[in-house]
Amino acid sequence: MTSVSLLGPGDEPIVLGDTAPVAPVRVPTTRRYLMCPPEHFTVEYSINPWMDPTQPIDTGLAVEQWTALKETYERLGHRVDVIEPVPGLPDMVFAANSGTVVDGRVLGARFRAEQRVPEADHFRRWFLANGYGEVVMPERTNEAEGDFTWTGKHLLAGTGFRTDPAAHAEAQEVLGVPVVSLRLVDPRYYHLDVALFVLADDLVAYYPDAFSPGSRRVLARLYPDAVVATAADAACLGLNAVSDGRHVVLPVEAVHLAEAVADRGFEPVFVDISELRKSGGGPKCCTLEIRD
Repeated sequence: MTSVSLLGPGDEPIVLGDTAPVAPVRVPTTRRYLMCPPEHFTVEYSINPWMDPTQPIDTGLAVEQWTALKETYERLGHRVDVIEPVPGLPDMVFAANSGTVVDGRVLGARFRAEQRVPEADHFRRWFLANGYGEVVMPERTNEAEGDFTWTGKHLLAGTGFRTDPAAHAEAQEVLGVPVVSLRLVDPRYYHLDVALFVLADDLVAYYPDAFSPGSRRVLARLYPDAVVATAADAACLGLNAVSDGRHVVLPVEAVHLAEAVADRGFEPVFVDISELRKSGGGPKCCTLEIRD
């Protein structure tokens, strides 16, 4: 029997006959990212379960891995701006934690850990120097894209370990976008961006056990076709990934997750972030998206 497979509304496969469903064609969009070189990277303190100050750190290797990540974005056609690192701020490499930009509006960060507090003003000054006249610094603790994930329709907002729940309402008021609150319950996944990422419009990948029961029900309602990650995916920070709508940049260890997204028509692009992971960060942590 001849089998035909078509794409229906919403990109869902329609299968006629006995062939397997065909994944939708994924189209990348050009992105703009802000990154900070890890020239001063080290682990001097512990503010999450990944950080162990007694563990040796190779700053040179961290720079090599960061550079490879930056070059990966550029090879895929994206623009990467770079902010100068500041001595004494070893976590400044994790630029995603320092601002949320939607439609050119910038909401800055307010860090919970005192060691990271100074980072926020360096990023604020970068935005002002680069033509962003409206930079709002939050009153509530808000670790930016660490806990704020823009889907194109609404802002998924994490809380439980870092970002104050009241910061969700503040983000909605400043950015003018609808906010969906999600509670994190596993300290290993202390930020939303290590438990969930956006693959494309109306599609996310996430690790259910990182979320409260109510938040899992919310995610299931919003994203019934989501890619559900395994414990192994989460444990290598596989969900700290970056998608441009087709290419998914993720840690080299995230093999199962890569297969799952490939089955949905995406192209996995592996990077090694093993040294940066010693501080609890991965590709997304190093990458603040600027959405003009």
